[in-house]
Amino acid sequence: MLCSIRTLSVAAVFSLGAVLNAADNPFIGRWALTIPGGGAGWLGVESKDGALSSSVLWGGGSVVPTTSTKVDGDTLIVTREQKNKEGKVATTETITAKAEGEVLKLTTAKKNAEGKEVGKAAEFTGKRIADVPATPDLTKVKFGEPIQLMNGKDLTGWRLLKEADNGWSVVDGALQNRVVKAKDKHFGNLRTDAEFEDFNLKTEVRTQEGSNSGIYLRGIYEVQVMESFGKPLDSHHMGALYSRITPSVNAEKPIGEWQTLDITLVDRHLTVILNGKTIIENAPVLGCTGGAMSSDEFKPGPLYLQGDHTNVDYRNMVLTPVVK
Repeated sequence: MLCSIRTLSVAAVFSLGAVLNAADNPFIGRWALTIPGGGAGWLGVESKDGALSSSVLWGGGSVVPTTSTKVDGDTLIVTREQKNKEGKVATTETITAKAEGEVLKLTTAKKNAEGKEVGKAAEFTGKRIADVPATPDLTKVKFGEPIQLMNGKDLTGWRLLKEADNGWSVVDGALQNRVVKAKDKHFGNLRTDAEFEDFNLKTEVRTQEGSNSGIYLRGIYEVQVMESFGKPLDSHHMGALYSRITPSVNAEKPIGEWQTLDITLVDRHLTVILNGKTIIENAPVLGCTGGAMSSDEFKPGPLYLQGDHTNVDYRNMVLTPVVK
């Protein structure tokens, strides 16, 4: 997923009549947001050297740093700027929040470069995310029976995530997505009927010209699938946890070659093996990624394959659930 709102300026401002210690600040931590309209979002607030900073995920796109973060009395105030192609601030969004235990009550409002309000202020909510557990010992994790997710014949067990044009079909045993670029065409993502918790997933993927897809684990975390052979390491390239975890090494194959992905998700820790090389090793996952079905990391969810962008192929997809 490469489309996103880019926040380009970064500053951390922490002002209070009486400065709060980090331990006394109810806003520090990670928050799962249900943004206006019901989409999934995320807010992370940190304190370092007496200053606050924050990052935000707003529906689609990447986790991005905000422009400023401060506390005024009992209210958190976060601002973020959206810039135009010329690099000038087009809109400024101000997010305010009050904490009620483990819940945030938030409001967002936007102004344009002339200081005029854009749209109406909107209320939404957030819930504190529990700390990530200790790193699991994967040698002691018990797995159940493997589940074949693709029958190589048709889309049995899969359906479109939402009503949209369907570019998915099975050809010569492979699941293909073919997108036609047209104003009246809006292609959809494909999800499993079944839902899962923690698991190991093995599959093969073949990128096409400009491929940009992804495998969403439990509908929440996107492991990126894209044509990035020969490009520098990046949290938006093949095998990355989109905008959150950058692969440690390049392991892509050239366009048109089948590539293997071996993905393990256990206790909010992710391991990704691409073409036999471990590129993410048991790394903690700090929140949902852009395009998530929900920001709730503690419930089962489907696998879903991003199909609204470009062409891509998948085959031999086997999921082996963790047995608790």
